[in-house]
Amino acid sequence: MVEIIVVVIIIAALAGLILPRFFGRVGGAKQSVARQKLAEIEKAVDMFSYDYGRLPVSLDELVNRPSDIPEETWNPPSLRPKDLLDPWGREFLYRQPGEHGPYDLQSLGADGQVGGEKENADVVNWQ
Repeated sequence: MVEIIVVVIIIAALAGLILPRFFGRVGGAKQSVARQKLAEIEKAVDMFSYDYGRLPVSLDELVNRPSDIPEETWNPPSLRPKDLLDPWGREFLYRQPGEHGPYDLQSLGADGQVGGEKENADVVNWQ
């Protein structure tokens, strides 16, 4: 019985050391995915601008044909609606005109609020 208790204590101690590091990496991985998705959306916005001579009014115009663009000239970027969501399941913020350029793209990070550090940090296209 004592041996079993000792083994359980050792396993608990190891789990206490390993699990925080593992969960810290999950947050960092989501930040990396958010940066990659933001770059893809940025390319899609730029392609839309080149193709149609204007910036999209909203990110929805990257996946659904706007009414002012004829169907025969509609050439949507290769994005799906789920590509417009950050790794935390929220829509990327898009402002046009932007405060930092022609348009601003932003994910609010894990906490969903402006600012933050590490996994709560915002992911933006202007830094």
